[in-house]
Amino acid sequence: MVSIKVWSDYVCPFCLLAKEPLRQAVLGADAEIEWMPFELRPHPTPTLRPEGSYRQGAWERSVYPPAERMGPAGRLPDVSPQPYTRLAFERYQFARGHGLGQSCVPRMLRAFFHVDRDLGDLEVLTRIAAELGLPAAEFRTVLEQGTYATAHRCALAAADRHRITSVPTVIVDGTHRIEGVPAVARLRAAIAAARAEDTVPARAGAAQGSSRW
Repeated sequence: MVSIKVWSDYVCPFCLLAKEPLRQAVLGADAEIEWMPFELRPHPTPTLRPEGSYRQGAWERSVYPPAERMGPAGRLPDVSPQPYTRLAFERYQFARGHGLGQSCVPRMLRAFFHVDRDLGDLEVLTRIAAELGLPAAEFRTVLEQGTYATAHRCALAAADRHRITSVPTVIVDGTHRIEGVPAVARLRAAIAAARAEDTVPARAGAAQGSSRW
């Protein structure tokens, strides 16, 4: 089984765009996708505001055009300022402990970009947890108590060890590295190479993605 690790943040539209090429690349392949946490703007770094000219212009230039080619990327959410995602990632750790870690990632991306939900709000996160079939009361308690804070810090430390600075960043089988929204052909080539080679030098790729989104 080829391992495909994808570092992402729920508030990055390029991570939403990456979902479809990843899905296509693993069809019929003996490969498994694992979404990994990365906070683009950890507290207390100020987050962006959708009403700002930078945010509006960036979507017009860099998000809507590829979305028209690759599939729906939702819309620029109205949540202002953009939420911090620490709690949302602690929620991921809770879901992971219940066997739903990977299914919750696409759900969170849709919640932000398609439904305009504030992923920094505990009430919102609790409702999404319930929608996924997670025990909502237990979920709320463990987030209030910070039960999964250490697990999230360990996940961020793993991102640091892999020198993750932008999302999405994809690493196939620990060696083939693609930064930005990956092309299906490139992903399939990396999967094939990972199967064929025992040791492959890390390959850096540059594509559309975000280090300060």
